[in-house]
Amino acid sequence: MKIASWNVNSLNVRLPHLEQWLQAAAPDVVGLQETKLEDNRFPDAVLAGLGYRSVFAGQKTYNGVALLARGHALDEVQIGIPGFDDAQRRAIAATANGVRIVNLYVVNGQDVGTEKYDYKLRWLDAVHGWLSDELRQHPRLVVMGDFNIAPDDRDVHDPQMWNDDSILTSTAERAALKRLFDLGLHDAYRLHHTEGGQFSWWDYRQAGFRRNLGLRIDLTLVSDALRLNADAAGIDREPRTWERPSDHAPVWVRLKE
Repeated sequence: MKIASWNVNSLNVRLPHLEQWLQAAAPDVVGLQETKLEDNRFPDAVLAGLGYRSVFAGQKTYNGVALLARGHALDEVQIGIPGFDDAQRRAIAATANGVRIVNLYVVNGQDVGTEKYDYKLRWLDAVHGWLSDELRQHPRLVVMGDFNIAPDDRDVHDPQMWNDDSILTSTAERAALKRLFDLGLHDAYRLHHTEGGQFSWWDYRQAGFRRNLGLRIDLTLVSDALRLNADAAGIDREPRTWERPSDHAPVWVRLKE
C-alpha cells in the first residue's frame, strides 16, 4: 500500500500534473494540500476516471485538503480538527484498507511572534490532542501532509539561515512537532534515510530548485503499529522539474502487508 502526500499549490493549475503523476506513480492513497478550490469545483469526476475516489474540504483561493484512494473505500471521514473552531480547511481524515489516514496542511505561521505564529502553535496543540485520540481508536495510523516545519538541521539547506528564531525551524515549532513524534509517530523517511540535503520544497525565487536551496517540510508519519510495515519511503522530485510546477514535491511511504 503506497501512501503519498503532495502540496499541489492550486489544483486548478496543477490538475494535469496530478493526472500525469497518478498514472506514473500509481499510489494507493494520496493526500493533497493547498487545493485552493471550493468543493463544487473539485475535479472528483476527472479523478474517478483515473480510478480514484475522493473526499475533500476546500475553500476559494486558500488552503484546501483532499484524500484520494484507488481500489479502497474512504470511510469514517472527518473534516477539520474535532473540537477546534477553525474556518480554514486544513485537515481531513479517513480510513482506507484498515489504515487510518490523517492529512494535514499545517499553518505556515508567517513570522515568529506574530498572530499567525501563535495560531500555528495553537493549531498544532489541537492536532496533538486529536492524534492522541486517533491513536487510541486506530493504532494503524498514518499522518501526512505539509507540516511547514523542518524537523532538524539535516532538513534545511542552510542551518544558519534557518535557525531557532526562523519560521519553519523555530524552537517552539520543532518542539510541537516532537510532541507529535512522542505520541508514537515515526518520520517514515528517516526510517530509511539518514543523510541531509534531501528536500521536498524549494522556493520559486533565486533558482531555488536548481541550486537545491530547499527544506524537507512534507512528511509521512507512521504509528508504532505500522513502523515495521513501512519498508520504503521517499521524495519524488520529478514533478518539480515540470513546467509551471508546484513548489513542493510528492513524498510517500510504502506499507507492506
